[in-house]
Amino acid sequence: MSETSPSQNPEQNPETAGPGTPDYDEMTRDIAEVPAVEVIVTVAVNLLSAAAVKLGLTEEGDKYKDLDEARKLVHALAGLLDASATEISSFHAAPLRDGLKSLQLAFREASLVPDEPGQGPGEKYTGPIYG
Repeated sequence: MSETSPSQNPEQNPETAGPGTPDYDEMTRDIAEVPAVEVIVTVAVNLLSAAAVKLGLTEEGDKYKDLDEARKLVHALAGLLDASATEISSFHAAPLRDGLKSLQLAFREASLVPDEPGQGPGEKYTGPIYG
């Protein structure tokens, strides 16, 4: 078995990398220019979107519905928003908190056996959600 040197492997050699190969130096510079608030909000929106899919709230409905996965995503979103509350402005936080509450209510509605108030996904961080 012969080892491939970077000059033989285009994925490892930026000089011979094709147009579809990521330039990690450029990506690092791009990330360095993004404000922390924007990174936090982007991650929160991704968690919110993924949870909505797992709750069956998209056009595909039940095709991707998975309440166990949704619980994890909603809990992670609540933890992120709780941890970053002092770092992001209410301009950014308010719509994210509204989205989180909507997901928590949708989770409660979708559950065959609803959690006790205060025991649902993310309620450790937000307090009990009633709907």
